[in-house]
Amino acid sequence: MELGLYTFGDVGTNPATGEKIDARKRLKHLLEEIRLADEVGLDVFGLGEHHRANYAVSSPATVLAAAASVTSKIRLSSAVTVLSSDDPVRVYQQFATLDNLSDGRAELMVGRGSFIESFPLFGHALEDYDALFEEKLAMLLEIDAQTLLSWPGSDHTQALDRQGVYPRPVSGRLPIWIAAGGSRQSMVRAGALGRPLALAIIGGEPRRFSALTNLYRRAAAQAGHADSARVSMNVHGFVGKDARRAADLFYPAQKAVMDQLGRERGWGPQSRAQFDAAMGPEGAQFVGSPAQITDKILSLREDLGFDRVTIQMATGVIAHAEMLRAIELLGSHVAPELRKAGGRPYRP
Repeated sequence: MELGLYTFGDVGTNPATGEKIDARKRLKHLLEEIRLADEVGLDVFGLGEHHRANYAVSSPATVLAAAASVTSKIRLSSAVTVLSSDDPVRVYQQFATLDNLSDGRAELMVGRGSFIESFPLFGHALEDYDALFEEKLAMLLEIDAQTLLSWPGSDHTQALDRQGVYPRPVSGRLPIWIAAGGSRQSMVRAGALGRPLALAIIGGEPRRFSALTNLYRRAAAQAGHADSARVSMNVHGFVGKDARRAADLFYPAQKAVMDQLGRERGWGPQSRAQFDAAMGPEGAQFVGSPAQITDKILSLREDLGFDRVTIQMATGVIAHAEMLRAIELLGSHVAPELRKAGGRPYRP
């Protein structure tokens, strides 16, 4: 089983200390965190694409290219690339370039995104939300399969007549994951296309998502892709020397983020009691000691059948020194125990 981290590069004020973190400082800290994740043996680091004032990463490929120069083994992925509002040709070129810079360590995770700012920013209509993703995903997969691309084009993509898309990835193909938040349609699509699935589980009871992962695997099997079906469980969490320490560090930053989203989307503020309850074996918060995190992951794997877990530990602004300590614990204590449990990791 693979274990990794992902983040959106949050900026702003640390609610625990009052320290202000701008984009310049956050990006420097982020490169140090990715380098440490590589050194302690984590398998993957993902960066999400957002176009909001409270995030420093609007161009994951740019930051990952910088990370390629300070790492040697860890896989470098977007988490996610908002394909609906981008050009599939440019996305592919950027990540193929990253793949060459990193000696074949690039991955691409594509999705619709959890925010909508990129649609007006790049001249797309929100009412085309579904059609944009469907067509651009099809084009991206065709680019991966064919160096010389012929594409009919439409209102959402350009027509191409045997146009070359360069550079090509080191192995000739890019690992392209499809990210989804829980719709049945998304499970079937990813399975039918034979693509690995990145499933976001940031609320509710994770075990209930087994119906979706089972649907994904059935769709993959029916399309003849059973051997390539892989699932990544993407969660919120934090590891500390003990559960109380981990919760005290993570909760203020995570609450600030979730409460802001609540004000935008219509749910109430999070309480500490709710947060603590979600830290339990059946909750969505992967917060605790290394042993607790390990046990929770292994318990859920029996029902969800995932091959990879990525944890968003930098949810909100958390002190850089504390983040480095948490990454070290994750790599030196949790990752080895998960590998002992066995299981075949996804390989492109």
